[in-house]
Amino acid sequence: MASKDKEAASSDATPSNPRGIPYAPFVDKVEDYVASRADVEPTLRRFQEMIAKYQFMEQNLQRRVAGLKDKMPDISKTLDTVRFLKLRTPDSDPIETTFELNDTLYAKAEIPPTDEVYLWLGANVMLSYPIDEAETLLDSKLRAAKQSLSNCEEDLDFLREQVTTMEVAVARVYNWDVVQKRKEKEEEEKAQGKGAEAAS
Repeated sequence: MASKDKEAASSDATPSNPRGIPYAPFVDKVEDYVASRADVEPTLRRFQEMIAKYQFMEQNLQRRVAGLKDKMPDISKTLDTVRFLKLRTPDSDPIETTFELNDTLYAKAEIPPTDEVYLWLGANVMLSYPIDEAETLLDSKLRAAKQSLSNCEEDLDFLREQVTTMEVAVARVYNWDVVQKRKEKEEEEKAQGKGAEAAS
């Protein structure tokens, strides 16, 4: 019984992109969505709601893209630094450098050859890693960030298409309603004209 429900749910599921964003329905024939003029307002409301959902998802993805674009240079710079430290031999001279303590405060330091580095993981957490592990971790983080950025940009394009499709659907339903109003008005005028002829 449960497997039948799952099969029914998967066959009834609306088609979506690889990350689960549903496709917008393409309104080829308005009559498929609207049976009478009474259905126009609820259909327009439903379509406007879908547009709002797509726009909300688009805004979230734009924020995520901005965050990824901020993080990727930091990850890349840290990875380059770890690779530089990995190349140093134990008999190398210490490196004199400056490092940031705060936005406007820097300190000088000497870095002797080392086989471990400390990485900020976030949430005020720093861990010590052997250089090889740090390089592997940072490399995987950078690849994941690039893949995530690619997916986000693909989803943004997809969402823009869906918003456009829904805006076209709204316009088609609205135009259909206008045509129906004109037809009803013409029929009403014809009926009044026939009624006036019959009375005279």
